[in-house]
Amino acid sequence: MKITIVLIVFSLTLGMSAQQPLDTLYANEQKNVALFFPEPVRQGITGAPHFVFTYNRESQQHFGLLQAHPGPESNLLVVTSGGQLYSYILKYKPDLTQLNYFVTEKQSIGNEIPIKEVIDQKEQKVDSLGRTLAYLKRASDAVLKSQTEKVASIRVQDIQLKLFRPVYYGSEVFLKMVVKNASGIDFEIDYLNVYTLNGTDRRQSSFQNLPLKTLFAYGLPKAIKNGETRSFVYVLPKFVLTSSEKLILELRELKGSRTLLLQSKLQ
Repeated sequence: MKITIVLIVFSLTLGMSAQQPLDTLYANEQKNVALFFPEPVRQGITGAPHFVFTYNRESQQHFGLLQAHPGPESNLLVVTSGGQLYSYILKYKPDLTQLNYFVTEKQSIGNEIPIKEVIDQKEQKVDSLGRTLAYLKRASDAVLKSQTEKVASIRVQDIQLKLFRPVYYGSEVFLKMVVKNASGIDFEIDYLNVYTLNGTDRRQSSFQNLPLKTLFAYGLPKAIKNGETRSFVYVLPKFVLTSSEKLILELRELKGSRTLLLQSKLQ
């Protein structure tokens, strides 16, 4: 595992929440103090070289390690993958009483994206799970850019639909899909529905399609032009397939007869 040590001093202009008293972390050169965050750590910056915060920059993880040598107090700023900011006062202490800190999102001092004076009301709409559209967009974009494993694929009349391994985060499931059109004709999308197929192969009549609610669709195009490949993400409430269930994707063409039915057990 490649560990990157970052020792940079810089300043940030933060909102009023940053003016609140900061928690103090104690560290020394004999032991690692571990900080566990609700999102993977993207960057960690200390204000003085005798404090060192290490984290896995190559493959982001949810924790970082803090060590210190004797010297005056300093500070630590941590930025997570979702842009949340966490700030602490750092002090050297020969004897440590706490080695592990489990950080909650409520302890964040804000987000690196500036807060607008005029808030777009659409961005502030909240779905039934209490997630804002801004959060769903940010998380979906991260899933879209991630290198996940393909788990199923189907091709019908040179229209290919690919499904990648679902990403489970909190109470949601993120499904990354890709459609490639090499048919020579533009493909307008009527709908793309997601189902679970419950039953056994021995008795076809026992199969039952159960629709899954789509909370949010990110990047879903109205049409895929000939020669075009489009990627998008569906966000659904968390689900787990049983051994007798399959996940079904049904992609239907608008004003046409082309339909793709993709099945996967997600194994």
